[in-house]
Amino acid sequence: MQRDYLASPYIFQSSRLGPLAHDTIADIVERAGELAGLPFPIHAHMLRHGTGYYLANRGIDTRTIQSYLGHKNIQHTVRYTELASTKFHGLWDD
Repeated sequence: MQRDYLASPYIFQSSRLGPLAHDTIADIVERAGELAGLPFPIHAHMLRHGTGYYLANRGIDTRTIQSYLGHKNIQHTVRYTELASTKFHGLWDD
């Protein structure tokens, strides 16, 4: 791939060597969900939600998740930590 594509700051790029448009990414993710045979519609924002829940379940603190996801308001991030399975892990020595 390095022979075919010049160095780029983008992981995925258009045929014009620029970033993919938001609509293009949304279409790719939606189509991937259909091809996977998932019984519900998939949208690109689900990837952000999945990342938030993954980080919360790894025990990453809420402020770090907020910063990573680019949330301005902490309330948008709290949803991930409220449901984390590791929420109370390590509070007591058992």
